[in-house]
Parts: sequence; C-alpha cells; structure tokens
Amino acid sequence: MRPLIVLVHGSLSSAHEWSVYRELLPGADVVAVDLPGHGDRTGEPFSTAAAVEVIADASAGRRPGQPVIVVGHSLGGYMACVFAARRPDALDGLVMIGASGDPGSRMAGVYRGFAWVTERVSHEWLARVRDRIAGLIGLGDDQLPSASAYAVLPASWRAVMRDCPPELLAKVTCPVLFLNGQFDQMRVNERRYLRLARDGALIIVPGATHLAPMTHAGQVASRIWSFSEGLVRRLGART
Repeated sequence: MRPLIVLVHGSLSSAHEWSVYRELLPGADVVAVDLPGHGDRTGEPFSTAAAVEVIADASAGRRPGQPVIVVGHSLGGYMACVFAARRPDALDGLVMIGASGDPGSRMAGVYRGFAWVTERVSHEWLARVRDRIAGLIGLGDDQLPSASAYAVLPASWRAVMRDCPPELLAKVTCPVLFLNGQFDQMRVNERRYLRLARDGALIIVPGATHLAPMTHAGQVASRIWSFSEGLVRRLGART
C-alpha cells in the first residue's frame, strides 16, 4: 500500500518548503503541514502541544492499514519526535532531518541568543540578512521566509529547548532515520541520538547544510523513499 508521508517544516519556513516533494515521492500520499505561527497559520501562538496536534491531524488522514511516516526538518524534526513519543500508535516511521543537536547543550545558547535578538531587532532587517545568506547557498526567492516568520521563532525554540531532550527517543517505538547534511551544525550529537534510538539509522547527505531539504531535495527525497520502502516491506512481512 502507498504510505502516507507527513512533512513538517523547520523554523522560519512553512509547508512550502516541501513544494517539490509530491513530484519527488510519486509512490506516496504526501501531506505537508504548517506549524502554528507559520505559513497559513501565521498569527497562531506556537506551543509543543499545538504542533503535535497539527501533526496528529495530518496523520489521522491515513486509510485503514496505511503506513504513516512522519518527516520533520529542524524544528519540525523535534516536534515530530515529540509526536512519536507521545502517540506511538499513530505512526510507523520517523525521519528527523537536521534535528540531532541536543537543545540542552551549550550549542543551544546560540539559538537562545538568536531568539533574544529577534525580540529586539527589526524583523525586516533580519529578513534582508537571511535573504543574502540564503542566496549564497542557492535558495530561490520562493524559498525565503517572510519577515513575519521571525515573530514566532522565540516561542518555537523555547519549546524545543524545554520539551525535546534527546532522551525523548527512548519513548519512540518505531524505526527512526536521522538524515543530516554533511555541513549541518545540528548533526553535532547525531551519534548520541543514534544510540538512544531503539531502531535507528543515520545517513549523511554529502555537501549539504542545514537546509538540505531545499538545496538537495532530490537526494533527501530519495533517502526518505528508501526508508519508506524498507518500512513497508517490514510491515508486510509481519502480516
């Protein structure tokens, strides 16, 4: 059966991050969601509980017996992990992209500092800076965040730091794929995350940064599909 693949975007992004993935994953039913405060949900307050509900609603669209794989990038990866830990019967596989850095580590201080800045500096100015950087790594204009995306960043990253410790993986019962760009700063604790997962695998996308789902979409989609195919085979062998 065709799997249902639920795609959850990163911070400063939206469901549009995954715009080419329906074409790249033709063998699956693909649903991309907007987390609270992002995309079509701009203005909604962000919380871990609200994010989990968004993912749960999308996953609930599965047909009887249909496998569900939740794929989360960065912020979306951490929220997808919370969903998998809290509702293990609602999915069959989890892919965490750029979400294997311990949010309680010293590295998280950089994100706390950036969240502090976004509450005190013009979001339009931040957007211009990010646009210049994103242009250097090949992102198109349609992949850049609007200035309004910065408003929800402090709440979203505080939620990650509070609710998403690596030990959460002990409650995840489904197979987990950690998919990281070669130059992704958020892969810093990937080996620890891999050890904590009951059934985990790690794949590195050569040449990619933290923005791999957008800059290396073909490679990322191929890895997601291989994981999905293997999962479907395993589930079929059990029936």
